Amino acid sequence: MRILFLGDIVGKPGRDAVVGLLPELREEFAPELVIANAENAAGGRGVTRSIVRALRASGVDVITTGNHVWAKTDELDLLDDEPCVLRPANYPPGSPGRGWGLFRTKKGTLIGVANLIGRALMEPVDDPFRAADAIITQVLEQTPLLFIDFHAETTSEKTAFGWHCAGRASVVVGTHTHVQTADERILPGGTAYITDAGMCGPEDSVIGMDIEAALARFKTQLPHRLQVADSYGTLCGVVVDLDESTGKAQSIQRLRRSEVNLQAVEPLAKL
Repeated sequence: MRILFLGDIVGKPGRDAVVGLLPELREEFAPELVIANAENAAGGRGVTRSIVRALRASGVDVITTGNHVWAKTDELDLLDDEPCVLRPANYPPGSPGRGWGLFRTKKGTLIGVANLIGRALMEPVDDPFRAADAIITQVLEQTPLLFIDFHAETTSEKTAFGWHCAGRASVVVGTHTHVQTADERILPGGTAYITDAGMCGPEDSVIGMDIEAALARFKTQLPHRLQVADSYGTLCGVVVDLDESTGKAQSIQRLRRSEVNLQAVEPLAKL
């Protein structure tokens, strides 16, 4: 089976890139499941119910998030209402929503999808390694297929997490830093891994944000307000092939596409 994963969607340029490019990617790769991280989809921070609906209509099956999922405080009920939307599983008990789920692909194959967040240079949360152990145990009782989005800041923590899950998860994909890494590989035991899938967002930017505002922050050390850059969108992600009988990964391929059909993105123009 084949999974298409799209990296962090950043603002309108990222949403437009997904809507404009996903139809041809679905035709080219014929994925059974499309997963996208949308924690930055609403103006660079958070996600809204209308954006979830639009992404689902464009062909996204499961939505993962990260530390900015709490930004839209008036939209948090969507985490309880929408089973396809995940938040990091290692937030404390009582947090809205769910951190993992079991989903059926278009061919009816059962697969687990989990979302976890790192602790290095991030807010204090529960241990993602122990949380992953618990999720892996529960998922493997029902299906050998498990996809994990590990939303973390440092390459060292992401790499360590990949090795922690090697041979137990089918895929571990890193998100959050918005810069696609070139270290995709199959770890021993059959786990597809990449440190960061990159972002779906404005090409001419500083990890999605306006260049001048970002430069001002670095040059002056003052808290200049960051906003999503006004640039054409680039889509980044990975395509992974899995053996559905064993859960082992067969291949992982990086994707980066920058040509957006502007006529195709009209449904998300006003979000």
